Amino acid sequence: MTSPASGRADPGTRARPTTPAGPRAAVSPATLRRLELAAGGIAGACLAAMDRRQPWFRKLPAALRSGVQLVTQTGVANFVGWLVATGAGHPTAPATDPPAAGPGSVRPRRGRPDGVQADDTRPEDAEPESAGAGSGSVRLTAEAFRIAPRDLARRLTLRQTVELVRVATDVLEERLPPLAADDAEFRVLSEAVLRFGREVAFAAATAYAGAAEDRGAWDARLEALVVDGVVRGDAGDELISRASALGWDPAGAVRVLVGSPPAEHAAERLGELRRRAGRAGRSVLVGAQGNRLVVLLSCAGDGEPDTGPGNGDRSGDRPGDRPGDRHGDRNGDGLDAVLAALALDFGDGPLVVGPLAPDLATAHASARDALAGLRAAPGWPEAPRPVPADELLPERAFSGDAAAHRRLVETIVAPLADAGGELLRTLAAYLEGGSSLEGCARTLFVHPNTVRYRLRRVSELTGRTPTDPRDALVLRAALLAVRMARAEAGPEASGEPAARPPDAP
Repeated sequence: MTSPASGRADPGTRARPTTPAGPRAAVSPATLRRLELAAGGIAGACLAAMDRRQPWFRKLPAALRSGVQLVTQTGVANFVGWLVATGAGHPTAPATDPPAAGPGSVRPRRGRPDGVQADDTRPEDAEPESAGAGSGSVRLTAEAFRIAPRDLARRLTLRQTVELVRVATDVLEERLPPLAADDAEFRVLSEAVLRFGREVAFAAATAYAGAAEDRGAWDARLEALVVDGVVRGDAGDELISRASALGWDPAGAVRVLVGSPPAEHAAERLGELRRRAGRAGRSVLVGAQGNRLVVLLSCAGDGEPDTGPGNGDRSGDRPGDRPGDRHGDRNGDGLDAVLAALALDFGDGPLVVGPLAPDLATAHASARDALAGLRAAPGWPEAPRPVPADELLPERAFSGDAAAHRRLVETIVAPLADAGGELLRTLAAYLEGGSSLEGCARTLFVHPNTVRYRLRRVSELTGRTPTDPRDALVLRAALLAVRMARAEAGPEASGEPAARPPDAP
């Protein structure tokens, strides 16, 4: 409501102001006609300015330059159409009230001699015009980006698009206002350029946000396919191509981590996992597969990949070593720190780290061992977290993992057999005699110092100390595995008699 005497709005009934979508004063039909005729020239001037002020624009392929030209011409044409649709929507009216306000129109304010719409319109009067012109301006500006070639948003960065929008806005500010018939229209056109430039900026941001969301969804699907391919053992060109599309180096060494996914805020936790890996200079591919979370961790620079089933050289392992020292890390505690940080974003439960694979094509072996370790991890409740898959060899062998059987034989029994049968016999007598030096010496009819020497040699060759309870379990599991393998092979396959051979433990 307004006061008849002053024409001012009554504070008691003042409605919320609405933001007008169009110019605040009338633009004459002649000026609008001049704008329509000048639209083509303005679009051409925008492209010429882009070519002159942005050196990279001249180097774009012809198809991309054509796409930019299409967007520019559509944007300028839409701007002129916006002015035509809204610029005459606020005509100068006489001081008397109009006879009636039709649907979709806004009644001018009483008490204002110029008849120009005030900011504090009544909601029921202002809503139709706000919805029509405002939404129309957004639709027109967004349309310029919707018709652009799809490749344009992928080839032009958001920074480059903002630079082009700035150039186009500068040209509009230079070319449009001189077409005004008087100072009032000059101000209206200047303000219209700013308003339309704002809408264009938001439309560009929306277009790039949509492209980023689409790319993110596509990358997530591609990432899941790569992780699934590694788990299933795919090693073809398709796996390499997908990984390369994600920016992964297929020739780089990789480890596979397997654990449980976070129970709460999974998206945020997995995002933090990626950021932790990025801060450590690593790349990760993440795949949530039901109740397990599989992560591929790039390990370029961690040293030589694990050689053979035995996880490489283990001569430096001792009972006092940290669990992470058996990962094959050649860079001190760098890998240990990365694994400890990534473990924070897994769910509760065991986290198993597979052996180092030389490249992505062979990463299935690391995934296979990590998954087998995860299944067997309940057999060692006190296992460190994360735990290498090769530290779970006894539990894996007892759960029926044939690869664990072979690895126990190849990494423990084979080196001892190559060094002579006395080491195997001494180890078997020591472990089966209750880990007693004197009892072992009496069984073998040797001096206790001889037993000490042979056990020290066992530790040097296998990296396992027979006097450590956990290592003793691994060593005994290896002895059981070789006995079972020989029994299954039979005398014909082994070339030995069915009775216990002289050098067998």
